[in-house]
Amino acid sequence: MKRIALLLLIFNFPFSIFHLAHAQDTLTIAMVGDVMMGTTFPSTMLPANQGSDLFRDAKDILRRADLAVGNLEGTLCDGGRSTKGNGPNSYSFRTPTSYAHLLREVGFDYLSMANNHANDFGMEGIQSTEHCLDSMGILYSGIAGRVESVVIERQGLRIGICAFGHNSYTLKHTDLETVGRIVDQLVKETDLVIVSFHGGAEGRTRNHLPQGSETFLGENRGSVRQLAHFCIDHGADVVYGHGPHVTRAIEVYKDRFIAYSLGNFCTPYNVNLTGISGYAPLVEIKIDHQGQFLSGQIYSMLQQRGVGPRKDRANSAALEMKSLSEADVPNSQARIDRTGVIRLK
Repeated sequence: MKRIALLLLIFNFPFSIFHLAHAQDTLTIAMVGDVMMGTTFPSTMLPANQGSDLFRDAKDILRRADLAVGNLEGTLCDGGRSTKGNGPNSYSFRTPTSYAHLLREVGFDYLSMANNHANDFGMEGIQSTEHCLDSMGILYSGIAGRVESVVIERQGLRIGICAFGHNSYTLKHTDLETVGRIVDQLVKETDLVIVSFHGGAEGRTRNHLPQGSETFLGENRGSVRQLAHFCIDHGADVVYGHGPHVTRAIEVYKDRFIAYSLGNFCTPYNVNLTGISGYAPLVEIKIDHQGQFLSGQIYSMLQQRGVGPRKDRANSAALEMKSLSEADVPNSQARIDRTGVIRLK
């Protein structure tokens, strides 16, 4: 019996080594859209139990990823004056600093600040947010004149991350000269590059990915299709977007992954969550150490006011992204099946 066991061990040894090496050459990235855990402005709207249940259904996926990223939609601060006025429709987001630990505990490694709510409470809000993220060991970037890009190490790889937005105080994605400069520098200095962007028009009717630039409230929100391709043409490996408050198509372009909008993820108050606005996808992808897309999975979740993302048995977000991807990027190198699995064609 011992000889048989030894022969089986020898026979399986190369197979095991192959799979171990394959696993070590695969990087798992979990990505989500907008995160705003609650606000104290213009009135107090905060979840039960100090927010401890917000990420209940998402934490295992985010924690197991080699890298978990998203967009911090708003500020982490306890005071300051709103830059958008004091009316009931000012839409200034001020999450208490005491909630910052939830972001670390659920597994976020990086959060973009390049969005139209990072400046809701001016420089006081920006500095408070940066201080909170620093204290939790969470990296961030995207505000002009502050942090342009960051580098994180995983599996012996240096991974560069940068973020762009459409507001004057952000690193603007419509300024392709600046985008190119930052991405080019990261490509030179790191092994892999991830780009985050906040762009595109907002609302339930803006789920399709248009050709050309988009305008919303008189503001140029950029051509996000052009932006994503531009970044990958310059050497980026993963591009993920947010901003429209609805999900959009995903694409694999030149073997690299793009999510054009991941919509809302954890926005329990002061954000419309009806219909498709409540879809909260969590996208997990696997790439090799050269940045090539291998496979992915869309985990469909739904939001309800005051609750946070919860698993959706109807798989609504994945089906929506499947439909949008087939319609808007038919030449993508990947396809989504009805269970949310993303495979190369």
